[in-house]
Amino acid sequence: MIDIHVHILPGLDDGAADVQTAEAMAIIAVENGIHHIIATPHVSGGFPEYKCNDITGAVDQLNLHLAEREIALKIYPGAEYYLEPDLPDRFAAGELQTLNNSQYLLVELPADQVPPYTGQILYELQLQGAVPIIAHPERNHGFISNPQLLGEFIQRGNLTQITTGSITGMFGQKAEKAAHYFIRQNWGHVIASDAHSSRRRIPELSSADKIIKKIAGKQLSRSLLVSNPSSILEGKSLLPLPAPQQAKSFFSFWRHN
Repeated sequence: MIDIHVHILPGLDDGAADVQTAEAMAIIAVENGIHHIIATPHVSGGFPEYKCNDITGAVDQLNLHLAEREIALKIYPGAEYYLEPDLPDRFAAGELQTLNNSQYLLVELPADQVPPYTGQILYELQLQGAVPIIAHPERNHGFISNPQLLGEFIQRGNLTQITTGSITGMFGQKAEKAAHYFIRQNWGHVIASDAHSSRRRIPELSSADKIIKKIAGKQLSRSLLVSNPSSILEGKSLLPLPAPQQAKSFFSFWRHN
């Protein structure tokens, strides 16, 4: 499997604090069937303004370390960019690290809201050839309270990444219900761990696989966990998602689950 959102680069953000933690995360990933990871350190939003060279250099160093330890995991460069008005200008200047140098750009919104300028920023990125992937929308209070807003962003060509911990309930009941609803509405395009450590928030996807198969079917689970992550890693367009099983309305799902 491929995990496209992992904070595994040592010392760059609030993820792996050192190379020993990164190595432990890598071992967990391999044991979970993950052999390819896109490293996505936070950039801005209270974290340093890492340049592409900073990220690729850290990726090269970690890959060398893992190879020396004979750990069968390959790391690729990426980043998680906080939504800021200057993102389109920075993209145009070649300053943003996309996921494995593809057209896909991972963008994080503030947790408590969907800023009114969100649509304009994502649109301006799209005009330049970027494909924005909205990170963990199921943990965003704006999308939880107004899920149709997420559907509108998706209709405009934006993608979403749902987090394993949300699907399993680790981030609370509201995030869990929103994650399940978004998946059943085909508003999720890829599942990732958003791992930050080798203890609680670990790089694993198998628990999400079991739940998605149960709530939406095997075909959709494979698309979210295998086919789409592979296409993102390779810079290919995503295929249409198969229809999920047993779709529910948002209000029905929220009331009975």
